[in-house]
Amino acid sequence: MQYRHLGKSGLTISEISFGCMSLGSDHETNTRLLHHAHDHGINYFDTADIYQNGFNEETVGRAFKTRRAQVIIATKVGNQVRADGGGLDWNASGKYIHEAVEKSLKRLQTDYIDLYQLHGGTIQDPIDETIEAFESLQRQGKIRHYGISSIRPNVIREYIKRSNLVSVMMQYSLLDRRPEEECLTLLHQNNIGVLARGSVAKGLLLGKSAEPYLNYNTAEVSNAAEAIAWVSGSKRTATATTLKYILQHPALTSAVVGIRTHEQLDDNLQASAAPSLTPAELEHLRNAVPINRYDLHR
Repeated sequence: MQYRHLGKSGLTISEISFGCMSLGSDHETNTRLLHHAHDHGINYFDTADIYQNGFNEETVGRAFKTRRAQVIIATKVGNQVRADGGGLDWNASGKYIHEAVEKSLKRLQTDYIDLYQLHGGTIQDPIDETIEAFESLQRQGKIRHYGISSIRPNVIREYIKRSNLVSVMMQYSLLDRRPEEECLTLLHQNNIGVLARGSVAKGLLLGKSAEPYLNYNTAEVSNAAEAIAWVSGSKRTATATTLKYILQHPALTSAVVGIRTHEQLDDNLQASAAPSLTPAELEHLRNAVPINRYDLHR
């Protein structure tokens, strides 16, 4: 496993990391899978307070209670469950963040969260109030660092200007190259780590039956998957190629991949050791489909 510094945080995390949202509903099964990942080099585990209505944080906390100092745990805040349980409301207020962190700490069975992330965000949020809540929690020692999970360039620019965030999580893959237009360069210039999600585009880059994705039609999605397969050849798996594509961008810190089974885990673990893409292979992938760009939130 290769490791990279997460922006200016001082944290060093595995370039392949564990997106916990895909975990199942059995604590013992989850613990075995999470321990296997950690034993084989993954040290960054990403959850959120709303995943499985809090169960996801609980299962991560149980798994790493005796390994807490050896792992980096990230969770997220901002989606508030309605009192009647009938859905979610967005809440980026300082008051809510201070309340939510206590519940996350309890579920995770820890005194601190390594990376606390705003789980979305809009330009209409009380951004300074949100930032102050994170800064306050950091001063109290309840969180070590904070970041945001956002694909919106206008929101990302404001947090870069007004906060001390260390990371941004965003969707990025061969079928979603919108971050390449502006955000990746901007974040790299400001020494802010990028955590990529959605890197296999719901499996469409790995041979799943083609279907429309974002602004791409079925034929374009098929072209992208065929390019992945061609570049992979006998040198690396399709999973490795999809991950190498994003990880070879200088802004990237880690690919956060959803893992449910030991087979998926082993496939992703192999990606770190796979050979890098050559310039010609990168060019072949980039030419497979037209680059897409942000139409909103600019």
